[in-house]
Amino acid sequence: MKGTMRAVRKIRLEPGFDLVKVEIPQIQPNEVLVKIAATALCGSDVHFYTWDEFAQKRIKPPVTIGHEFCGEVVEVGNAVREYKLGDYVTADSHIVCGTCDVCKLGLQHICQNLKIFGNDVEGSYAEYIAVPETSLWRLSRDVPTAVGAVMEPLGGATQAVLIEPVTAKSVVIFGDGPIALFGAGVAAAAGARKVYLVGMVASRLEIARRMGANVTFNINDPLDPVKAILEDTHGIGADVVVEMAGAPQSMKNAFAVVRKGGRVTTFGLTPKPIEFDINFAVTLRQVTVRGVAGRHMWDTWKLADGLLASGKLDPRPVITHELPLEEFDKGFKLMTTGARDTGKVILRP
Repeated sequence: MKGTMRAVRKIRLEPGFDLVKVEIPQIQPNEVLVKIAATALCGSDVHFYTWDEFAQKRIKPPVTIGHEFCGEVVEVGNAVREYKLGDYVTADSHIVCGTCDVCKLGLQHICQNLKIFGNDVEGSYAEYIAVPETSLWRLSRDVPTAVGAVMEPLGGATQAVLIEPVTAKSVVIFGDGPIALFGAGVAAAAGARKVYLVGMVASRLEIARRMGANVTFNINDPLDPVKAILEDTHGIGADVVVEMAGAPQSMKNAFAVVRKGGRVTTFGLTPKPIEFDINFAVTLRQVTVRGVAGRHMWDTWKLADGLLASGKLDPRPVITHELPLEEFDKGFKLMTTGARDTGKVILRP
């Protein structure tokens, strides 16, 4: 397809993005061209927006930002076999080689040659995006485009919570960002006995309750959530704890509140290394620790699809704002200034 399109790009080596006109991507034989119906702002893109130290090391402008999206296939490369014109699709943000040892072990999402949309290649804050067939996931037309756009972070929440079963178990989630809120919904939909969520923004805690959290705690309140959860579990602790805040204290609290023989999943990334007593936190209490980086391709996606189709999981309460593409700056300001009580923000080209 020839012509130009609008795209939100990182051009300047300073805070902010720019909405510019660029050429519509020309696809390779193994790619399709997707017309974007909706794309979602991600907390990781805030780094690129604020141009912090991480961003300066991670990307090399100019590049179109964005990696959460859905849309319709409007052009198909001649080597593509499983997708056709008109298919309604989303994609994993990871572009994998499929041939390295890690990929062959079934861990494509941490491929040794990994590339990510909006980081290493052109992203989804645009009208069109070129996507390799190996990154595509077909959606049911029953899935609204706003939900289709958040399948990638919903998959991360699904992987973090359900990397081991939670049915009939008590689950604690630390964090109240969108993925943590999705995690509360996943745990409830998967049959957790009780879901606790610890956060710091009152409006997000309300969303957590709408998603299925039974008990929420605000760290700004006098009540100590660790003490309260231990009391509620008769001093035993929770079966499963999912750390999604990336805060040093919540990481320590995760191990303080898990029961002996329980499981801690680490998903949030701390800004710097932390110290804690691994002997007591893990070894002597026989705690299982599972690190999660993204989503397994493609079993996690199948799980997320099934949870949506069952009607037990509805991620829409987490989606709080929808804006036209040209109002991208408003979306990022909602995420970085003021009360920061936004959930997921959707852009529509």
